[in-house]
Amino acid sequence: MTTRALLTDLYELTMMAGYLSQGKAGDTATFDLYYRHNPFGGGYAVAAGLEPAIRAVMDMEFTAGDIEYLRSLRTPAGTALFEESFLGSLMRFRFRGDIRAIEEGTVVFANEPLLQVSGGLSECQILESILLCIVNFQTLIATKAARLWEASRHGTILEFGLRRAQGPDGALSACRAAYIGGAAATSNVLGAATYGLSPKGTHAHSWVQSFPSELEAFRAFARSFPQECVLLVDTYDVLRSGVPNAIVAARELETGGNRLSGIRIDSGDLAFLSQRARKMLDDAGLHYVKILVSNEVDEYVISEIMSQGGKVDIWGVGTNLVTAGGDGGGALGGVYKLVEHNGQPRMKLSGNPEKVTTPGRKKVTRFIDDAGFMEADAVADVSEDLNTGPVVIVDPNNPLRRKRLDSSNRTPLLRDVVRRGVLVYDFPSLEQIRRRRTEQLAQLHETYRRLRNPHGYKVGLTQTLWRQKERMLNREMI
Repeated sequence: MTTRALLTDLYELTMMAGYLSQGKAGDTATFDLYYRHNPFGGGYAVAAGLEPAIRAVMDMEFTAGDIEYLRSLRTPAGTALFEESFLGSLMRFRFRGDIRAIEEGTVVFANEPLLQVSGGLSECQILESILLCIVNFQTLIATKAARLWEASRHGTILEFGLRRAQGPDGALSACRAAYIGGAAATSNVLGAATYGLSPKGTHAHSWVQSFPSELEAFRAFARSFPQECVLLVDTYDVLRSGVPNAIVAARELETGGNRLSGIRIDSGDLAFLSQRARKMLDDAGLHYVKILVSNEVDEYVISEIMSQGGKVDIWGVGTNLVTAGGDGGGALGGVYKLVEHNGQPRMKLSGNPEKVTTPGRKKVTRFIDDAGFMEADAVADVSEDLNTGPVVIVDPNNPLRRKRLDSSNRTPLLRDVVRRGVLVYDFPSLEQIRRRRTEQLAQLHETYRRLRNPHGYKVGLTQTLWRQKERMLNREMI
């Protein structure tokens, strides 16, 4: 039987086998995991996925079933792809290196390490795909949820995406990340059970269609769930039948000492319909009834509805949350690059300046200005002391752009998580991570949180690190 140890790209294994056959089994290395562009054309991202990523690393071991499968692989010539000596080394594999990382829920930016992995070259190499798979996706979804939350002006976001997710694994990962980013609850019952969240839902149009009339359907649902009743009011006509029938059901609930929790609108002009529905409910004395809307909403739709005076209390977001869809959707694009080999800094060159890597082991320090807002992040060589004195950072893509940082409020971002193969970090609860995200966004000025055309937050190299990169560039290009 195979295990998740095989959840890797083949080239990780062929490189490991090559390192062994070429006498590099004792080589050491450091890799940085980072991304080059903020997702969705935005001004930030929210770090997520650290705990499942680290647990995947700590649990990684190759079973007899895994080895038997790898043994069965053949080259086009029919010979075994992997030598027995390599397969034997996999049987003994355990990660024994170091991992430093930025904590989940932290607001992060392009071109700063989210994780730094150090150890044997081979053991660091094999982690590339699984770390990128988990951190890329969960950071992307957490960021999307944060944008939805910001667009709703810190309203209530429900994750409704199970049916549109990229498979069961994607649905569960998205559920976790969405909660970190700002979703208050999920429709995914397994996700709620797994992560200790609140499961929320209403009913489908099929419930209404299965009864002789809409009013009978509403009354039946209210009888079944009198204390948590949300009625879907757009099966036939929101304003002519849906809301009036919901009002009848609400009044009948009141006679039994209960209250209608809310109505849900899933189609049409959501801004207009929510305004009219709110007035109808208020005129009926049902000020407490919440209005939930859904139907392919994203952060831009939410922002538009809010700006048009929509009366929405709760936003059900499915496809555009769990798939990171909508304008500017897609993948995070995180990369995993070698920055040190056998104690010596290494750098990748490219015709595209943004793809030129920054060499060496690093630290990341965040500077907070006197008003309590994030001012800039300094990426430094790990040996540098950034605790006192002014720090000048350099934009590596435009070295003429520099910024002097004098603030005494400085926070190191990379934390020790694994040391010599031992977990040394206490993972916080999802509630703690969620609070961290809230606090972090409050420290990020609104100009960086805008949905469109946000200001670019400054992430720069210290002069020491920039000079090292420049020396290596000049040496490599001679």
